[in-house]
Amino acid sequence: MAIFADEVSVGEEQQQLLAVYRKVRGETEQLAEPLSAEDMQIQSMPDASPTKWHLAHTSWFFETFILNAYLPDYQLFDPHFNHLFNSYYNSLGTPFLRSRRGLVSRPDIGRVYAYRKAVDEGIERLLSEFPGASSLNALIVLGLNHEQQHQELLLTDIKHALSINPMAPAYCDMMPEEETAIVEPLRWLQIPGGCYGIGSEGEDFYFDNEGPAHQQLLQGFCIGSRLVTNGEYLAFIEDGGYQQHRLWLSDGWALVQQREQQQPLYWRETAKGWQQFGLHGLQPLNVAEPVYHLSFYEADAFATWSGKRLPTEFEWEAAACHLRQLDQLATANLLEKQAFKPLAAELGRTQFLGDLWEWTSSAYLPYQGFKAREDAVGEYNGKFMCNQKVLRGGSFATPSGHIRIGYRNFFYPHQAWQFTGIRLAGDSM
Repeated sequence: MAIFADEVSVGEEQQQLLAVYRKVRGETEQLAEPLSAEDMQIQSMPDASPTKWHLAHTSWFFETFILNAYLPDYQLFDPHFNHLFNSYYNSLGTPFLRSRRGLVSRPDIGRVYAYRKAVDEGIERLLSEFPGASSLNALIVLGLNHEQQHQELLLTDIKHALSINPMAPAYCDMMPEEETAIVEPLRWLQIPGGCYGIGSEGEDFYFDNEGPAHQQLLQGFCIGSRLVTNGEYLAFIEDGGYQQHRLWLSDGWALVQQREQQQPLYWRETAKGWQQFGLHGLQPLNVAEPVYHLSFYEADAFATWSGKRLPTEFEWEAAACHLRQLDQLATANLLEKQAFKPLAAELGRTQFLGDLWEWTSSAYLPYQGFKAREDAVGEYNGKFMCNQKVLRGGSFATPSGHIRIGYRNFFYPHQAWQFTGIRLAGDSM
């Protein structure tokens, strides 16, 4: 997230930061606008959180790390909130149990919005009365990026909650104009071997897990020009993909057997054919659109069935840089496009950033030289570097100011409620 223009005064810098702050905070509330108070209370599974909690937790972050530390004589909005809306910062107290967030009916949504308003007023006062502290600005930018992460989580979580309702209600009634059923032919893009720069660095914001930047030696490889489609995944299903144990990693096969799973999350086989529940409600399956809501195990099994593999996170980043995909950011299917779904690849174009987070084969581990901060903010990323897989690329719910080539997302391999899809890779052809 680039905040400041070059060569601006301290006052201008604070005004730019304040404008971005207002924009991000307003966007979160816009995402919640289609929801009722009842919608915002519900928690449909332990991995998800209520919309009300996301609205409060993002405010708790600014209050706890910024207002309480930098604004003289600041009084907490409600001391109980430090327990209720702390996510996982154990150095700040004992967080309320994640799996029970939906049981917290009070404070009601009106008080949560009052909390947001009070925090916003505090930040505005802070930036007006105490300008120029670089450590303060850095924390605010971190808080904004944190809130953008929760904008995406807000959508994934409410989608899961609405999917439980037998009426299959839509979050958004307006479908995007593009409804093509034409499948863009998959092209294999050749990426030469060599040393590639990996990771983020410089003055623009990036999360600590994206650094230190370093060189990675890679063998030549090929990578798909677009994401795997619903139609291609349907062929995997029809070929008995969920019944062939040799396609699956052991943990994945055990999970499929336990769940008696035969198709991706949100797919429904009906008398009218395959349908898919999305933020637009229940719709016929479009075979040209990217398949999504897949676990790492499903993505890996499909890749094995295809005679290919998933890319490593280093191959993905090297390919994105080699193909100059950052130049395509303005036209990518990200949150600003308001499609609220992945779109079919445009003919002749390489589909890379946006649409869906892409599973890689890489374990989520620290880069050499990584060191987490020793304060509470240091709990943000480092302590999760175990038993998870890296995803790259952003999704249709990722704000454009939040994504970059070096961005490392991460989830557990069994999780599928996030906006996750597949890009295939292989050795040089």
